[in-house]
Amino acid sequence: MITVLLFAQLQEEMGKERFELEINELSVQDLKELIKQNYNLNQLDHVMVAINEEYALPSDIVSQGDVVAFIPPVSGG
Repeated sequence: MITVLLFAQLQEEMGKERFELEINELSVQDLKELIKQNYNLNQLDHVMVAINEEYALPSDIVSQGDVVAFIPPVSGG
């Protein structure tokens, strides 16, 4: 099982801050595609991803037990 954490507008769009997926292993890019297709979160192309609190690349592998966070860009001043 993989735990997915959502922040900011992704959280608002989904209506919850976290959910779990019964998946053994896949790349960050494949996980984004899966979530876009199944949950209609199309903003995932423009977010940072962290696996277990470490920033990840699209080719990094997500495994069972991992916590994956999708972090949209923020602006401030």
